Amino acid sequence: MYQPPHFREERLEALHALIESHPLGLLITAGPGGLQANNVPFLIDATMSERGTLRAHLARANPQAQELAAVSECLVVFQGPQHYISPSLYATKQETGKVVPTWNYITVQATGAPRVIDDAAWLRQQIDDLTRHQESPRAAPWHVSDAPETFIAAQVKGIVGLEIPIARIDGKWKVSQNRPAVDQAGVAAGLRGLGGNADAMAAEVAARGKAPN
Repeated sequence: MYQPPHFREERLEALHALIESHPLGLLITAGPGGLQANNVPFLIDATMSERGTLRAHLARANPQAQELAAVSECLVVFQGPQHYISPSLYATKQETGKVVPTWNYITVQATGAPRVIDDAAWLRQQIDDLTRHQESPRAAPWHVSDAPETFIAAQVKGIVGLEIPIARIDGKWKVSQNRPAVDQAGVAAGLRGLGGNADAMAAEVAARGKAPN
C-alpha cells in the first residue's frame, strides 16, 4: 500500500481498534484458482501473536476455503470511514484556485499465513464470540444458545474456521493531514452534520488536524 509519511498509522492499538469497529474485511487470496476475494467478518485477538491474530469463519462450500489451505499468505483489507472532498471546502481555493478534488479514507491491511480449522468446538466458540461482539450493544442481545442446539450443530457443519496470525499490518489515515490548518477546518466544517461517513470523516479530520478543535 502506498503510504506517504503523513498518512501512515503504525500504532498497533489504533490499527486493532479500526478492525474492531469495522470488522467486515475483504479476504484476498491468490492461489491455484487465481485471485479470489470475499467479504468476511473478523475478530481480532491481540493476545495470540505479536501483531494480533484474525479469526473468522466462512462457508465450507466457498471455493476460497480450499484456496486458503493451498496458499502461504493472504491479505485482509479493512475499510474505515471514507468520503469525497470537494475543493470548495478549502479556504485556500479563494486565494490561489490551485486545488483539486480528493478522497479521504481510512484503511488497514493485514497479511499472514492462513490456517483453516475444521473443529466443531472451535467453530462454536468463534460464532459465540462474533455474535457477542456484535450483539452486546443491543438492549436485548441475541445469543447463539437462543436457537435450538440441533439447528446450530447443523449450521456449524456447513462452515470452516480461519485463523491468521498477522505477519504485517499497515494503516493509512488519509484525512487531510497534508492540507493547511485552515483547509482542514473547512473540510471538517463542511462534512459535519451530513451524517454517516461524512460525520465520521469530519471527526477524524478534526482529531488529526493542525488547528484547535
